[in-house]
Amino acid sequence: MLRHLLQRGLDLAIVLFGISVIVFMMIRLIPGDAVAIMLGANTEVTPERVAAMRSELGLDRPLIEQYLSWLGRALHGDFGTSIWTGRPVLQEITAQIWPTLQLTVLALVIGAGLAVPLGCLMAHWRGGRADLVLRIGAIAGLTIPSFWLGIVMLITVASLAPSFASLGYVPFSEDPLGNLQRLLLPAIALALPILANLSRLVRTAMLDALSQDYIRTARAKGLSETAVLYRHALRNALIPFVTSVGIMTGYLLGGAIVVEQVFSIPGLGRLILGAIAERNYPLVQATILIVTVGFVLVNALVDLAYALIDPRLRTA
Repeated sequence: MLRHLLQRGLDLAIVLFGISVIVFMMIRLIPGDAVAIMLGANTEVTPERVAAMRSELGLDRPLIEQYLSWLGRALHGDFGTSIWTGRPVLQEITAQIWPTLQLTVLALVIGAGLAVPLGCLMAHWRGGRADLVLRIGAIAGLTIPSFWLGIVMLITVASLAPSFASLGYVPFSEDPLGNLQRLLLPAIALALPILANLSRLVRTAMLDALSQDYIRTARAKGLSETAVLYRHALRNALIPFVTSVGIMTGYLLGGAIVVEQVFSIPGLGRLILGAIAERNYPLVQATILIVTVGFVLVNALVDLAYALIDPRLRTA
């Protein structure tokens, strides 16, 4: 187990180093003069302004020195200042990251939470009408874009329940009920593809587990079908499920950007799109770095969760 943790820790360090290099090189690899592009959005480009901006961003120093300085400041939470507001970049991100995190977690809970029982039922009803209906629904869920589903739900709710608050965002600390009410529809729109994908994955993994010898042994001992299904087969079927949950967490952050625009949620989606439109590259750079590192750390936690699911890794 210790060897497994050390190996995963080394892999994580290498991946994080690679991410830092790629994110750092973003501004340097932009075709043309990145500083002139940034200044050209809202101000007149002059040699003096370009020189001042280069000095502010540290682009007038050697490349390695730039990277080491940027990395050192990033490790201390200093990602620079926003070009147009003058506020620290980290302050702008933390002000708008909570709606996105809450929406992502809620969609993951709905999608992954319902996928396990649905997948188990599909495996239990294999070949029956209920299994066929659920599989068709899962395929339909995979083909429906989240943003389109969100628009349809908005129109439907506005027609059937005009008083239902479905747009905007209210902090949970100010109005818990209003917060959950406004996040319910976007969370469902994000959760449907996850639910469809994971339920089919659980079904396949359960069918594979139910054909193993240890399942026949458990049934021969007289255990109930519920005990065989959930106590023995499900545990082994959860290994590919946990892997997919970790991967989909990153996709959820990307999908949330579009869904946030549909439901007028002031999260990272609006922040990133606004920063791109304003050519506010330090803000874009920091946001991409934080989201990417979060995705990698989630998958690292998934690796640790394997040890809880599969006891063989504890002695590996």
